[in-house]
Amino acid sequence: MKKLLVAALVLFMAFGVFAQSSLSDADPEMLGVDAARQALREVSLDLFEREGSWDVAMPIDDGIVSARLFDGAPAAKEPLPAGVPEGQDDSKVLGVKVDFMHRGYSSFTIKATRPIPIEGVTKTVSMWVCGRNNDHTLTILVQDFFGKSYELYVGKLNFSGWKKMVVAIPPSPDGKRGIVQADPRYGDNPGLRVVGFRVDCDPLQAYGSYYIYFDDLRAVTDLYAMENRDKDDMSDNW
Repeated sequence: MKKLLVAALVLFMAFGVFAQSSLSDADPEMLGVDAARQALREVSLDLFEREGSWDVAMPIDDGIVSARLFDGAPAAKEPLPAGVPEGQDDSKVLGVKVDFMHRGYSSFTIKATRPIPIEGVTKTVSMWVCGRNNDHTLTILVQDFFGKSYELYVGKLNFSGWKKMVVAIPPSPDGKRGIVQADPRYGDNPGLRVVGFRVDCDPLQAYGSYYIYFDDLRAVTDLYAMENRDKDDMSDNW
């Protein structure tokens, strides 16, 4: 019995010494280093102000889709931190109309004529959407640093009026799998590209006409590596 008590006491003292050593070895200068090495900025990607900058499509057997610009804006939209880009206005929204041919599983896409690049490492992408309280779902289409295509679920469109919808960009666990946004061996300009959106229609509500509107596509991106690069550093883009 005494041997067991002595062994337990020795283990307890050893654990205490280990814990004290671990705490004393903690480097206070490294606490919060991940947050300190970020420069998050909210940037404008598109204000939906230019006619012909977005294309819509869906199978002709499922319906007819069209798009055009309208005057308007969500009242709750916050102004851009850096203001409206020079030479642009912010008074229009993109409207999309679908006339369904029949009920059933169908979808339609809204794609930029050219993929929209985002500088830095993107954390979130947001857009204002005016829904019509249908159980359709919205998906965003993106390309990573290597041009691989991904689809990210944004949410259901079961609301009426304007709503800000946000989707987080999942980070790559090792720089090789998932959505890779940077690789110094293939260039020094990290980034993601927004290709467009897809609306997947609920088969029970895919009839008649459906309307949806978009405005103010933005991203929150980490520009730390770009803003803290030495001015005399060389550019690996040759």
